[in-house]
Amino acid sequence: MTQDEMTAIALGFPGAEEGTSYGRPSFKVNGKFLTRLRAEDNSVVLLDVSFDEREMLMEAEPQTFHFTPHYKDYPSVLARLETLDPGSLRAFLERRFRKIAKKSVVKAWEAGRA
Repeated sequence: MTQDEMTAIALGFPGAEEGTSYGRPSFKVNGKFLTRLRAEDNSVVLLDVSFDEREMLMEAEPQTFHFTPHYKDYPSVLARLETLDPGSLRAFLERRFRKIAKKSVVKAWEAGRA
C-alpha cells in the first residue's frame, strides 16, 4: 500500500482530518487520535489491538506486524505499510473510528452504508 492509499483510507471516515499528535503528523476523528504513519519505519500505528491479538498478528504475519519498545505496554500494533492489506487497514481503523467518533456520526455512517 502507498502512503496516498493509506491517507485516502484514513480520511474516508466521517469527520476524519489531518492533524498532529505529539508534534507528528497524524489523523484524528472528533479531535482524537485515529492513526499516524511512522516515518522511522514506514509503519502505521494501530490502536485498540489487544496484547493477545497483537501476538497473533505478529506470529501470523511477521513481515507486516511488529512493535517497538515504546509500544510494548500499550494495546497497539505497528503495521508496515508496504505489506499491509488495504482492507485490513480499513478494518483496524473502523474499529478505532467506532470507539472515538460521536455515536450520532457512527449511526449516520452505518445507515449510509446499508
